[in-house]
Amino acid sequence: ICDPLPQEKEAFGLFDRVGDSKVAYNQVADIMRALGQNPTNKEVRKVLGNPSDEDMAGKRLEFEAFLPMLQHIVNDPNKGTFDDYVEGLRVFDKEGNGTVMGAELRIVLGTLGEKMTEAEIDALMQGQEDENGSINFEGKPSSLSLRSHPKWYPIPYRETFS
Repeated sequence: ICDPLPQEKEAFGLFDRVGDSKVAYNQVADIMRALGQNPTNKEVRKVLGNPSDEDMAGKRLEFEAFLPMLQHIVNDPNKGTFDDYVEGLRVFDKEGNGTVMGAELRIVLGTLGEKMTEAEIDALMQGQEDENGSINFEGKPSSLSLRSHPKWYPIPYRETFS
């Protein structure tokens, strides 16, 4: 019999640091992101039942309980599309040419919405800036295009730029 969810089980298992086939609530967002989703911390807390900070650190979740939560995030109709992110970045495109300054984007990612850490920003921005410090976010995909970058996990448009 073939396991229908090997990728999900593997990702979940990587975060089981105790060996009890469970993960801490505060790891659920990371697992979902490892599986290609981009939920906000607020969305994850909601599917977990809005637990307290203490519960986030102390409570543990089984794989079978995780799956419906993941499915809810995957099927969320309010999830931003790539075009939503491009529209949000246009706010910072002063020249109207489909580029933003990397330094400005770093500030935005570190200060607005769900703030990213310096390490997360560095990982995201690695190889994105051209020789002028600009990042191409629309138009033809290129080595600088956010559309073609495998690490590009944009912040949700509806919470950050609205």
